[in-house]
Amino acid sequence: MPRKTAAERHTDSAPADEPPELPAGAALIDALLALHNPVRRRIYEILTNDGPATVGQLASRLDIAVGSVSHHLKPMHKVGFIEPAPGLARDTRESWWRGKNRRLSWSNEDYVDGSFARQVADAAERANLEYLNAATVQWMRTRDELPPQWREGLATDTFVPATPDQLEDLKQRVNTLSDEWSREVRADAGAHPDAERRPVRFIARVFPSEPGAV
Repeated sequence: MPRKTAAERHTDSAPADEPPELPAGAALIDALLALHNPVRRRIYEILTNDGPATVGQLASRLDIAVGSVSHHLKPMHKVGFIEPAPGLARDTRESWWRGKNRRLSWSNEDYVDGSFARQVADAAERANLEYLNAATVQWMRTRDELPPQWREGLATDTFVPATPDQLEDLKQRVNTLSDEWSREVRADAGAHPDAERRPVRFIARVFPSEPGAV
């Protein structure tokens, strides 16, 4: 039997329809299940920041088995976070993948306590916090290895009494700033591809907190 081509090999995990730009409802729950796994999150960040890669290259970079990488790629493909890049394959043995820049936004309060969807939303929030905390600790541990111009991040916190409307206003301002800055950076990368760049992680968390809560 002839070996399937790179273009034919992943039709079983392809999305049934074009995934929405900002998933909602059942599509959002499927997306949360697919992405909020530490290995899948790392794969997604590699493919969206460093560009397309083969399954073998991903396995080598993550120090896991090729079969494990393939296992993790399928659910991300099904919900549209990644897609095959068969045009990069030199022969039928290679499986190339690329990431698709997409956003996820959800509120746990949209789901009934105790429901499956609420459990998924809560688990995704915890997994996201753990992943970002780990990334922060890793940066603090290794920043002295970076060139001087890359060693300083930003650490700031504000603690003031606010109304619910003011809290919502702050959340909207931070989201708007993050979205605008990201679009500008991506546009500049296209206009000036030779400029020195490193992936930069922006983390923001806004929530009510009592004095002396920690």
